[in-house]
Amino acid sequence: MLLREPLQVRSKGSAGPVTNIDLAVDALLEEKLRGARPDYGWLSEETPDDPNARANKARVFMLDPIDGTAAMVAGAPEFTISIGIVEHDRAWAGAIYNPLTDSMFVGAIGSSAKFNGKTMHASARERLEGASIVGKRGFYADKRWPVPWPPMQFEPKQSIAYRMALVGAGAADATLLFGYKNEWDVAAGAAIVQVAGGRVTDPWGGALSFNQADPRIPGAIVSGAKLHPLLIERVSHVSHPREGAIS
Repeated sequence: MLLREPLQVRSKGSAGPVTNIDLAVDALLEEKLRGARPDYGWLSEETPDDPNARANKARVFMLDPIDGTAAMVAGAPEFTISIGIVEHDRAWAGAIYNPLTDSMFVGAIGSSAKFNGKTMHASARERLEGASIVGKRGFYADKRWPVPWPPMQFEPKQSIAYRMALVGAGAADATLLFGYKNEWDVAAGAAIVQVAGGRVTDPWGGALSFNQADPRIPGAIVSGAKLHPLLIERVSHVSHPREGAIS
């Protein structure tokens, strides 16, 4: 098992740590996935990007070999292997796996979303009061919010993909991502949540567009379908990250 190898950790500066496990998983996935689908494009955190090579591909693999590397280094069960497939510019399919909890989340447009083989559904909650949010409590207590948030439950998780997968499974009602996020962190979760009946948009309610030359999205609101418009109403004043969004 790759995860049993001794960790060798180095810094990527502002991008955080990277380990020999990140690179080994990346190499293994590239061998298996590109070997099976050589006509697909490729975008991975640990592989140099060639926007021209993926620009005209109908489908593109988008993956983070280890999403939440700092959690893996710390031995915390909050990191995942995240593999998404984008069709043209939309999230089409995803698989997110947490090795320490043996939790597998999958979904594809036209099929169903499943957690460890069982069909899963996003939350049907209709009220913000009491909602469970995957995120840090202090962020929602920030005085920059023009209207205070109601009492809610919070549980932080490091991996963005894991946060989104938990929403898709109905284990949490929402997670809110502000500022630029890398497409490889979001693509798999975006597909899974939508297949599970939830919604994933930018903070202003617009569709996320993937496979861009600059492979980032300007944040995402991820939730059950009924809660989503209430969240958009709360956050739509937030500036685009190019203008200095709350982060």
